[in-house]
Amino acid sequence: MDINNQTLQSAYVGFNSAFKSGLSEATSMADRVATTVPSSTSKNEYGWLGKFPRFRKWIGDRHINSLAKHGYALSNEPFELTVEVDRDDFEDDNLGMYSPLFQELGMSAGTFKDDLVWPLLSGGFSRTCYDGQYFFDTDHVVLDENGNEYSVANTDGGSGTPWYLLDVSRPLKPFIFQDRKYPNKLVRMDKDDDTNVFMRKQHIYGLDGRAQSGYGFWQMAWGSKQTLNAANYEVARVGLGSMKADFGKPLAINPRLLVVPPSLEGAANEIVQSKLVNGGETNKWAGTAEVMVVSWLA
Repeated sequence: MDINNQTLQSAYVGFNSAFKSGLSEATSMADRVATTVPSSTSKNEYGWLGKFPRFRKWIGDRHINSLAKHGYALSNEPFELTVEVDRDDFEDDNLGMYSPLFQELGMSAGTFKDDLVWPLLSGGFSRTCYDGQYFFDTDHVVLDENGNEYSVANTDGGSGTPWYLLDVSRPLKPFIFQDRKYPNKLVRMDKDDDTNVFMRKQHIYGLDGRAQSGYGFWQMAWGSKQTLNAANYEVARVGLGSMKADFGKPLAINPRLLVVPPSLEGAANEIVQSKLVNGGETNKWAGTAEVMVVSWLA
């Protein structure tokens, strides 16, 4: 193949077509558990996370829900993914073998959110959220009906394989994906006078983006390292269902998504999909949650 601007452009069109194909085929699971928040600056402030607004009886002046209770902020970080095509393969007209590579590049771009969101779950036992506590913790501070502080848990501890019960029915889900620049545009360095081509015979193609992930309301998620069985599943459901906002207002949390790694798929299905248990007894938890098996949690 004679390498010139026309053949380089033609190759890029083919690579980009394969990339777009992979991008369109990719299925991100992160959207089920994370709210995408557009970002136009280096970081976003989430001070309003300190408020879970509920109606109150109007007596006297309005009670204003302040948006500056907590100083939770997420700073965008840069990410990149780069591949090379050897110049010899251009000269030998051997570019067809690269189509699967660029399709995989598209698949990686399509699941970019997952790479950032799913580690939040396993990290929730040791990473802090807006109130300064670990996201999954036993001493989140809430105000009772009289304005006195008391501790609330969204975990029951344990030391086994983690599993999670979530309410993902609201506009703000338990986790946040902050999107500054999504890596969905294939760029290239393939000219003869590009250093990579001239010095190393490498035609380079890549993606770059800026984003961040973080925690939303801890009241919408339960993380457990206890054995995944009916008894501990009940603990999680009761714990989330009993959540209240400040001053004792019920939050009406509806935990309907049971998130597990592949190793717990069988246990999860047995709890919420089997209609009969213990040799013929009716399973009271059947149909109470959807099971989501997430490979990122393996």
